[in-house]
Amino acid sequence: MTDVTKDAPQSEIIPTDAGEARITWHPAPSARLLLAVSHGAGGGIEARDLQALAAELPAHGVSVALVEQPWRVAGKKLAPAPKTLDTGWRGIWPALEKKGLPVISGGRSAGARVACRTATELGAAAVLALSFPLHPPGKPEKSRADELLGAGVPTLVVQGGNDPFGKPAEFPEGTYDLVEIPFGDHGFAVPKRAGIGQDEAVKRITDGVTHWAGMLGA
Repeated sequence: MTDVTKDAPQSEIIPTDAGEARITWHPAPSARLLLAVSHGAGGGIEARDLQALAAELPAHGVSVALVEQPWRVAGKKLAPAPKTLDTGWRGIWPALEKKGLPVISGGRSAGARVACRTATELGAAAVLALSFPLHPPGKPEKSRADELLGAGVPTLVVQGGNDPFGKPAEFPEGTYDLVEIPFGDHGFAVPKRAGIGQDEAVKRITDGVTHWAGMLGA
């Protein structure tokens, strides 16, 4: 009997030192890369950018693993300290490496910080930072630029043009690439007055990531 669910998303619980995490796999038919991407402190893998990437990238040879940190799996409303987030991320890494593919370490917001902090240690091939929180809203003096600049691997930042956690013009010079989503807020929502609609904004995210991923290892 043919297994019609072979390429359908499958979820897997992964034990970590921070509790049980969950990976939802979106496999590519002929994968050359694996993007592991996690959520931020205020939401889960239902975020519009994460869902769009999981839907689009497998057709371009990139399998996607949507990672839910242990605090989300446990049903908690508040994210733990950064150190605990890093512990959870380290714990899922062996499951990623079993796929035998170069791994892009990714995340949105707080998840992007985790990916940057742990990239070199875990041997990530690259980092995808979605809505990197360069600073708390209204507090540009509390910069987290050192985390981004210290990733140590090829890095792509995808940032909303109106993100209160850091607009593209605020980002420091560095060796990373940056794709701006015009008018986008921290969740890449665009207002009705924007020159682009919501669908176009999301397409710019997936197009930017697809193009960048296509150049990795080229």
